[in-house]
Amino acid sequence: MKILPNRMDRGFYKYQTEFEAKALEVLRSGWYILGKEVEAFEEAFAAYTGAKYCVGLASGLDALWIAFRLLGIGKGDEVIVQGNTYIASVMGITINEATPIFIEPDEHFGMDPDKIEDLITPNTKAILVTHLYGMASRMDRITDICRKHNLKLVEDCAQSHGACFNGQMTGTFGDVGCFSFYPSKNIGAFGDAGAVVVNDETLAKEFKIFRNYGSEKRYYNKVVGANSRLDELQAGLLRVRLKHAKELTEERERIAQRYSEELSNPLIMLPQIAPGATAVWHQYVIRCEEREKLIEYLNKREIGTIIHYPIPPHLAQAYAYLGHQKGELPITERLADTVLSIPMYNGMTDDEQAYIINALNGFTN
Repeated sequence: MKILPNRMDRGFYKYQTEFEAKALEVLRSGWYILGKEVEAFEEAFAAYTGAKYCVGLASGLDALWIAFRLLGIGKGDEVIVQGNTYIASVMGITINEATPIFIEPDEHFGMDPDKIEDLITPNTKAILVTHLYGMASRMDRITDICRKHNLKLVEDCAQSHGACFNGQMTGTFGDVGCFSFYPSKNIGAFGDAGAVVVNDETLAKEFKIFRNYGSEKRYYNKVVGANSRLDELQAGLLRVRLKHAKELTEERERIAQRYSEELSNPLIMLPQIAPGATAVWHQYVIRCEEREKLIEYLNKREIGTIIHYPIPPHLAQAYAYLGHQKGELPITERLADTVLSIPMYNGMTDDEQAYIINALNGFTN
């Protein structure tokens, strides 16, 4: 039995009729940029998250860097960001010439609130939280610290559509919640797409102006903006996906629960959700000290896996100019050496999951 680490085709076929009908509707409309589909999706996604406003953008990375730009974060400013995040989080900071200050994660893969205040300096202007793998971070402590030190708070929710902390959805705790709708995401488009959610009306208007060349009215440019528009086709298809978000999340929760209940190999550490948090299981990430042996073992059984992520941003070649050295973030670096994402996708069959579980339980060093 061959099992891929992710299957996006099954998510399409499950709602094929709806997706195809919506695609034809948009194609036949003759309107493909910033129309009624984008407006309808923005309204629906804001309601889904509990935010007042949503602004569709071209990608999750655009959501991040434009967020920091509009919050006034730039050269000379420092932003605290966890070391074990995907590099796009850090790019959102450095594109604006601000400096990322890396912090170690806690045992739940999220930012460790107990380490934040030790890193705050007079140059610290913001905190960027990543709700990694679809697991909500411990936002109570983090929001308290931001209020105490008058810091901006940006949330990277690229993997956490629908995850909550103490009943509040990720993306709504801070100044801006940044979302990616890359096809592999829990709420995925069929190409690149992203959005921000905010509660400030003025900031929402600034995002809408900035995404469209800095123009509020055609050919009248208020600022030097960007071309970062969520297109009508992707917005329409996302509306279909969003309509089924609850059932898609519940399916992932069932898959994750079975993994957590039936995986029993002492060589494999299972993910743990923080108290008060929920997870939408964008990935199911295990840890293994013998990871390379485990990958080889699973490859022989045609079970695909992915490492999220093998090189932490502070050691990436792209950020060599920051001068970080191996050993500076031992927890982050240990995770990079031991984490492994096993197959997790909507449409996984019981037989496929049983095959994966039996294989993992049979691994020996």
